[in-house]
Amino acid sequence: MLRIKICGITKPEQGCAIVQMGATALGFICVPASKRYISPEQINRISSHPTLLTIDRIGVFANTTIKEICQVVELTNLTAIQLHGDESPEFCRSLRDILPNIEIIKALRISSAEALKQADNYSKEVDTLLLDAYDPQMLGGTGKTLDWQNLKKFSPNLPWFLAGGLTPDNVEVALQQTKPNGIDLSSGVEKVPGDKDLRKVAQLFEKLKQSGVSL
Repeated sequence: MLRIKICGITKPEQGCAIVQMGATALGFICVPASKRYISPEQINRISSHPTLLTIDRIGVFANTTIKEICQVVELTNLTAIQLHGDESPEFCRSLRDILPNIEIIKALRISSAEALKQADNYSKEVDTLLLDAYDPQMLGGTGKTLDWQNLKKFSPNLPWFLAGGLTPDNVEVALQQTKPNGIDLSSGVEKVPGDKDLRKVAQLFEKLKQSGVSL
């Protein structure tokens, strides 16, 4: 079953609607500099809704201290942590030791086929990988796609999400060329950063059903 994560949620009603459409995970941006930033109190308010208790609730951090991550986890009911910065394998291992019941996802920003090799460094330290497009200024939500041709033979020994510029219009092609365990969309289903376009989200699920994806 394909995991479907919609990231950059800031509005409770949108989170609930997206889950009812079929999303298996929601992502909350915990990076203050991001346009999609949401406070721990807001995350808790949204993620505590009964509709969301059955899905994965993922906090996205970048170059944050372990102490700060743990503080956010205490204030919310997140089920997973996504590390989207320059976190080392050792950092990931330490975080997983401290939070053994929380899924640890390491995002890798891929600029070339050569960059895929870094996945090996994290394979024993995290639960899941996420491949995103590289941008020199932005950590994520760039709207840029990866070169899917480079990912045709990508088969790590742990589950992984495909991210980076996915939209309802290109998701079928992306899944034909790659074999991820999950997909992650943000800017591709938005009106503006943090405000999701529910019409586009509905289109996404319709396209996935047409492609025969098990939802």
